[in-house]
Amino acid sequence: MNKVVMYCTAVCPFCTRAEALLTKRGVTQIEKVRIDTDPAQRELMMKTTQRRTVPQIFIGQTHVGGYDDLAALDRAGELAPLLESIA
Repeated sequence: MNKVVMYCTAVCPFCTRAEALLTKRGVTQIEKVRIDTDPAQRELMMKTTQRRTVPQIFIGQTHVGGYDDLAALDRAGELAPLLESIA
């Protein structure tokens, strides 16, 4: 899975922030999985991540977590190498 996947909802300010940060870091395609319109995807997200909140972001096979986790990775200088690993 060499892509970025984000579980999200239609109205989610943290999803919007996550998308903006990823775009700023050069990501051109984000596969968005809308859990508000697909209950099966919500269940899959919760089972896979053990979390109930959105966004839940995967970069390749790595579960990054939510927006705060993504921003912390970026501040630590660890987001760019992770994104490069899937390019």
